[in-house]
Amino acid sequence: MCLTLWTGCGALPARYVEQAEPGVTLTSLVAAQEGYQGKTVILGGVIVDQQQDGSRLWLHLKNRPLDKDYRPHRPTINEGPEAGYYWVLVPDASLLPPKWKQWARVTVVGRVKDSKITGPANQPTTEPVLSLVFMRGWAMGNSQPGGAWEESVDANYLLSVPEGLHGE
Repeated sequence: MCLTLWTGCGALPARYVEQAEPGVTLTSLVAAQEGYQGKTVILGGVIVDQQQDGSRLWLHLKNRPLDKDYRPHRPTINEGPEAGYYWVLVPDASLLPPKWKQWARVTVVGRVKDSKITGPANQPTTEPVLSLVFMRGWAMGNSQPGGAWEESVDANYLLSVPEGLHGE
């Protein structure tokens, strides 16, 4: 069952596809950022810059449109709103996979932050900011994933077995 859910959604686990607002592009996010605040979106991109802020890491991404399998690709036109940029805030950079800097492209699942949030080094930013939930990295020239990062699990959502049912 898990394998079916994973492969059935391509690059992303099914739970993220189900959580995310359908059909969001960078263009639609920029046009109505306030309406997406706090919501989960899926975007693609290429990491063009990074800025450390204590344990947090700010990743600056150039947008790459996603295909139906959530794999990022170069846009057919390199100008216009879909060729723009956005920020991804990684709460704890030490939890990223060791080879994340080698990823050529990424698929990002993130929660849209308030448009009034300041970016790295407390500088204002006009570009959307996503708080990272999940990120799939893609190696250069390879259609296979190069690794992933996932937000830690909230203990309130873990399954537990009632004490009398342990089968002692």
